Amino acid sequence: MLDVALLVTVTGAVNLVTGASAALAACFAAANLVQAGVFAWLFGRWLPQLWGGGGTEPISRLPHLWRLLSIAAISTVTGALIGPTAVWLVTGDYSVPATAVWLTRNTASMLLIGAAGLRIGYLLHRFWTGNPGRRRDAVREAWNGTTGLRRAEYVAVLAVSTAAYVVAFGINHGLPLAFPLLVVTVWAALRLHTSFVILHDLVFGSLAVVFTLAGDGPFAMIGSHTTRALVVQLFVGVVAVVGLAVALGRDERARLMDDLHSAKQEAADQAEVLRTVVDSMAEGLIVLDADGRFLLRNPAARDLLGVTSGSDQVEDSAYYGLYRADGVLVPDGEHPFQRALATGEPHGMDVVVRNPAVPQGRTLAVRATPLPTRINGIRYAVSVFSDVTAERRQRDELAAFAGVVAHDLNNPLTTVEGWSEELADVPGAVSGIARIRRAAARMRNLINDLLNYTTARDGRLELTDVDLAAVVADIAAARLDQAETTGAPPPRIVLGSLPLVRADVGLMRQLLENVIGNAVKYTAPGVTPQVMVYATAGRDDDVQICVADNGIGIPAGQHEAVFENFHRAHRTSDYAGTGLGLAICRRIVQRHGGTITAIDNPDRPGTIIAFTVPLASQPVRAFTPV
Repeated sequence: MLDVALLVTVTGAVNLVTGASAALAACFAAANLVQAGVFAWLFGRWLPQLWGGGGTEPISRLPHLWRLLSIAAISTVTGALIGPTAVWLVTGDYSVPATAVWLTRNTASMLLIGAAGLRIGYLLHRFWTGNPGRRRDAVREAWNGTTGLRRAEYVAVLAVSTAAYVVAFGINHGLPLAFPLLVVTVWAALRLHTSFVILHDLVFGSLAVVFTLAGDGPFAMIGSHTTRALVVQLFVGVVAVVGLAVALGRDERARLMDDLHSAKQEAADQAEVLRTVVDSMAEGLIVLDADGRFLLRNPAARDLLGVTSGSDQVEDSAYYGLYRADGVLVPDGEHPFQRALATGEPHGMDVVVRNPAVPQGRTLAVRATPLPTRINGIRYAVSVFSDVTAERRQRDELAAFAGVVAHDLNNPLTTVEGWSEELADVPGAVSGIARIRRAAARMRNLINDLLNYTTARDGRLELTDVDLAAVVADIAAARLDQAETTGAPPPRIVLGSLPLVRADVGLMRQLLENVIGNAVKYTAPGVTPQVMVYATAGRDDDVQICVADNGIGIPAGQHEAVFENFHRAHRTSDYAGTGLGLAICRRIVQRHGGTITAIDNPDRPGTIIAFTVPLASQPVRAFTPV
């Protein structure tokens, strides 16, 4: 409101002093007030990031200048709708030249004085809102940051500008020297600080107006006062636009160059970090295209392969001594990077390297993944491989050990079971023999579970497309046959819509056999087991398989523990088990990259076991998620 009062007072007083009537002075004050209001409203919406519009930035870009010029022009038009119209209503004469002078004068003035006010206001705001000690440091840094030569250039620009404007406007020589003065403006705009350029344009533009109003300079020779005012205001506007455009364009170019330099430096730093990381990896890393041309390879790749290609292209398998696990050289087209680029999917395999540099042989786990984007129009795959010789040897030794242990334990166990059958009819020994047979059965189950756990943990995965519906149907048929043989209630197994999955068919059967077997086994006496197997949508390329039952459920707080080794949720009940079943299930799921959980069945008493597995790479049958 103080701004409004001051603007109305100053406008009215100036117009009254210069001979306008009270009515016209009031109209001119209203015109200026509307003009200023429109300017402030547009400025807050078009340049909200600038100081004065609600932001914190200075006017520093060419788009700021063009928006400021547009705001000045639009707000001037609104003022012109009131000012010249009021003159016409009072005098009965509408002057087009006077309206043109109004538009030119106010647009140029609002642009130049507005830019100066915004720039100076920003600098003062930043200066006075800082720490006093920091303010002194900022002034000192600004002064010390300006070289002696640049200070001399500031003085030279002021001296040359003063002399040029005095010669052009202060002497009535009749020569058209006004617009050549733009050379001085361009000099300042190209070399000196933008705030100085704005003040330079403001001061010397005002000097041109003063000389012209005093009857001096090239524009004073124009006979019409209105035309003279129009021309000098156009001159001031041109000087302001040229100076600001050149200075802001220079600042923006300098800022873009700084950003480019920073981006290049950051990219160089990131490249150096990436190179250091890649070179320090213990795993071999190679990036290559379908033709085997290298884009990147690290030192570990050369060390693990034992030999390196002298060219920029991968050699054949015989050159490196690359063999499959069956001892056959890896054929061309079956290398993981070739399979990955051909299918668009990651591909992995074990490769045995045997060459003069690695005569004893080395097993490498190789996994290639196609890059998601092309590089210079070429598709590449990144191949990562690591030495798993010790791990594979340990796995094979463990498997062999498990086989020996199973054989050595099964032989005496078979003997015990055979003799217990022979002694079953001995009078007085029936009860004891029955206990021996039950203990032998538990021992055999434990041995089988240990073997299954070893296989689930360390066995080789043979991934293929598995028809889960067929697997579950076969398991259901086996359970019905078992129930008929033992006289137990036949379970009701409902099969939902199931998809094809990418998995090891043997492990997937073992997983479903364990889960469905638990669902049938852990059912209350006298209750017919009811099991439903269905699929729900998973994340990304996974599907979630659910097995819901109506059993006795899992005690509270043990839904995670049931997947631990040798954990039995119903240890004190009459349900036999070794506590390894669900541990085997978890290991199988983890080896397929999935997760497994157990929750209470929300629809009825019982449990839902849910696990995720990858969908088949080439699905041939859709499924309906539940």
